Amino acid sequence: MVKEGYWYGLPLVLIAGGLFGFGLTIAGALFLVAAALVLNFFRDPERTIPVDPNLIVSPADGRVVEVVEENLEGRAVRRVSIFMSPFDVHVNRSPIAGTIGSVVYRAGSFHMASQARASVENEQNIFTVRGGAGEIMVKQIAGVLARRIVFWKKPGDEIGRGERVGLIKFGSRVDVAMDPQVELRVRVGDRVRAGTSVLGGIPADAPPSA
Repeated sequence: MVKEGYWYGLPLVLIAGGLFGFGLTIAGALFLVAAALVLNFFRDPERTIPVDPNLIVSPADGRVVEVVEENLEGRAVRRVSIFMSPFDVHVNRSPIAGTIGSVVYRAGSFHMASQARASVENEQNIFTVRGGAGEIMVKQIAGVLARRIVFWKKPGDEIGRGERVGLIKFGSRVDVAMDPQVELRVRVGDRVRAGTSVLGGIPADAPPSA
């Protein structure tokens, strides 16, 4: 459980206890159910991280909704977009081991996170990680319910593959932009888990990424 979950869940538990104390059983039960749902949103299970340095793992739990090749800031990339429902784990992890590069927050709209335009128009936090698998860009994108993005790292931090980096509250979307030479191991519709599921890998004979 991440600490943010206690800030949201414990007040609901206290209210439920008070309502039960006054004999308001139905109201108390409703608040108790709400507390359980909120605390479930902020669960933070341990994960078994792949050790192969050429692998790129998913930074988020959810469903792959888009796999496209596009031009991003003047370079060709392969983007994998993952939709996080309110029932998925919300903690985000680093896709590779390396060093945090830039971290940029952009205000924006709050369209449904499963829509393609969310990658461009929604509120988002964008960070890069540079390591043995090249430079990976990750976008934490807010959705309709998620209006608070949390990021715990700063530029220059050393980070491990699968290490926790932050979370997006109450469901959202995460985009991962990789070098086109990455051999993908997922497709649209696949379910992935942060830190555990492999998105792709760098071929052993591939030249270093620029």
